[in-house]
Amino acid sequence: MSLTFAAPTDDAIPLTLVPKESLAKVKESLPDSHAAWLDASGYSAGLGVVLVLPGKGGKIDGALVGLGDAKARARMRFGTAKARAALPEGTYRLVTDLTGHALDEVALGWLLAGYTFEKYAKHPAPKAGLIAPDGVDAARLQAIAAGEALTRDLINTPASDMGPADLADAARALADEFGAEIDVIVGDDLIEQNFPMIHAVGRAAVRAPRLIDMHWGESGPTLTLVGKGVCFDTGGLNLKPGASMGLMKKDMGGAATVLGLARMIMALGLKLQLRVLIPAVENAVSGDAFRPGDILISRKGLTVEINNTDAEGRLVLADALALGDEDMPDLMVSMATLTGAARVAVGPDLAPFYATDEMDADALRVAAPKVADPVWEMPFWTPYDAMIEPGIADLDNAPKGGFAGSITAALFLKRFVTDTDRYVHFDIFGWQPSAAPARPVGGVGQGARALLEALPGMLKL
Repeated sequence: MSLTFAAPTDDAIPLTLVPKESLAKVKESLPDSHAAWLDASGYSAGLGVVLVLPGKGGKIDGALVGLGDAKARARMRFGTAKARAALPEGTYRLVTDLTGHALDEVALGWLLAGYTFEKYAKHPAPKAGLIAPDGVDAARLQAIAAGEALTRDLINTPASDMGPADLADAARALADEFGAEIDVIVGDDLIEQNFPMIHAVGRAAVRAPRLIDMHWGESGPTLTLVGKGVCFDTGGLNLKPGASMGLMKKDMGGAATVLGLARMIMALGLKLQLRVLIPAVENAVSGDAFRPGDILISRKGLTVEINNTDAEGRLVLADALALGDEDMPDLMVSMATLTGAARVAVGPDLAPFYATDEMDADALRVAAPKVADPVWEMPFWTPYDAMIEPGIADLDNAPKGGFAGSITAALFLKRFVTDTDRYVHFDIFGWQPSAAPARPVGGVGQGARALLEALPGMLKL
């Protein structure tokens, strides 16, 4: 895995980005031999397509990387990242007129194209290295890439090696790296310290449930990140079909994403006080499993009727959100692979989010396209509140009918944030279902870069 820029060198190979509409102009600037080579190759500057310019004695004089046309660029993020694997070995320097966020996307895409999941099998690293282009904040981009790699690694690790204790160990390692404080409440201690729903969901598993609580930073505004850490979800007694269980190692994608984001924040030294809360459980089946029809009492005191044990993520998040709410942070954010309804609504690429403060929503909408991290606002639609009120208890964890499933889940969570004025919830997928530039099949972060970009404005950093 190679997630850093190459050291500068005087003999770096020029790597020229070529918009399709500018191909003729670029051709005119080339030596005759290279122009002839371009014609002979039929090169059309397709997005991410490479043309190596041969030199004397088998050396490389340079390479062209297509930027495609405007339509191609609109349809594909990080398109130029395809070039990294196609380039011959060497150290390259970028030649381009791109500036600002467009240049950042090219540079970050290059870094992310160096990601491979290597826990169980080694993969050859790309042979091409890139010197950080002039005009980008190299340290920031490398910190973002490292945070994204952490998220991907955690999601990609199978549940056999990423249970609640392993997730806590990953958080401890991150805390140790950046001097954060961490506390973990395990097993029956959750009952004693009033986290009854985290305990109820996780008690059936051999691997005990726990609540991870990490603090970093001593001054500045307060930010609390809450991540769903369901390390494997069988569905509980409402057992999932086999086909639906295949990707359930990713049901801790919210936890993985907030840890990746926390890594970015700490590595960049943002002037804020960060808290990370992760309820880490395994939703298993045993004689001790919680049941449909049970009524649970939450940390907040609200009662919850269980109508489907496969709607467990909102239960563990509720207790963690209630804890975070007690400190009334300036901003609280939850991230969770919470509902299939969100995927039906917006597909795998977009990360839907809900915000209690319209200025926060605006900040995220503006930030997301700048960092190629698409998000989409959904409403905390108050008229649907009645759908999560069953009558026999304060709340229903799985309203019947199937309508507005992501919205009703968000409304459920919002009931546990009563004292914190500004709350944002992301209902993410956390998985790349088919290979794309800079995003191999597997775990992927969503919403983290958009939030990192928006934070200075949201918290006045």
